[in-house]
Amino acid sequence: MPTLRTVAFLIACNAFADTRLVLLGTGTPNADPERSGPAVAIVVDGASYLVDAGPGIVRRAAAAAAKGFPALAPPHLKRVFLSHLHSDHTLGLPDVMFTPWTLERTEAIHIYGPKGTRAMIQNLESAWSADRGIRLGGGEPSNRTGYRAVAHEIRPGVVYRDERVEVTAIPVKHGAWKEAYGYRFVSRDRAIVVSGDAAPSPSLAEACNGCDILLHEVYSTAGFTRRPPEWQRYHSRYHTSSSELAELAARARPKLLVLYHQLFWGTSEADLILELQQGYKGKVACGRDLDVF
Repeated sequence: MPTLRTVAFLIACNAFADTRLVLLGTGTPNADPERSGPAVAIVVDGASYLVDAGPGIVRRAAAAAAKGFPALAPPHLKRVFLSHLHSDHTLGLPDVMFTPWTLERTEAIHIYGPKGTRAMIQNLESAWSADRGIRLGGGEPSNRTGYRAVAHEIRPGVVYRDERVEVTAIPVKHGAWKEAYGYRFVSRDRAIVVSGDAAPSPSLAEACNGCDILLHEVYSTAGFTRRPPEWQRYHSRYHTSSSELAELAARARPKLLVLYHQLFWGTSEADLILELQQGYKGKVACGRDLDVF
């Protein structure tokens, strides 16, 4: 049930909100040239909210901007919500911190994530200090504000709210990580839940509860049987199989289930959807980079 504060927020929202989910990267650590590292965008009324920062994020965002989403042009990338601190979800952070600055972003970027986010941002700022010094003092036209990053270490619950959207962090299971989050975005016209990396987590079904879109990671149940035992032990602790996701989605009841961060292991997109449909009868889409929902 929504809280009274959430209801008040929804009433105050712009009645003409137009919310879209844009998949910037649907990949995994595998170096698939067709799938950039995990990163998605929620675009609401011309403002963008990113979840995760996998490799290639700024160029994928620029491609989405060229296809009709100007909120994803580099100067407008100002908010990132990290699900956890695995490298494939964060290797694009220096890109999204510094590239938009060189392309005339003047505002600081705000980065929300679990414990450790602040240290990561500080270390990245230190690693690129020589670059920053040359750009500021070496004759390149530049501003003195757009490179700044503000880290927010979060806990479960509402972590962000503005006139367009309310963002709630959802604790999820992800193997040995002590803190990992999915996110629920609520605007005037849509509720979208993003799993991040997660083993089957009842919290995601509860957060969705009939939401418009559930974006969830998945691996092929059939492909899993062909993996070596040590990798089976890993994946079963850290990620969600198609059969497990079918059960979770049946409880979550999204209007649309979108798959991303897919591990196919020799199966096709059609095969993966068929695996889901053995236990889930709702609408399913297998996401690709730059898909829009």
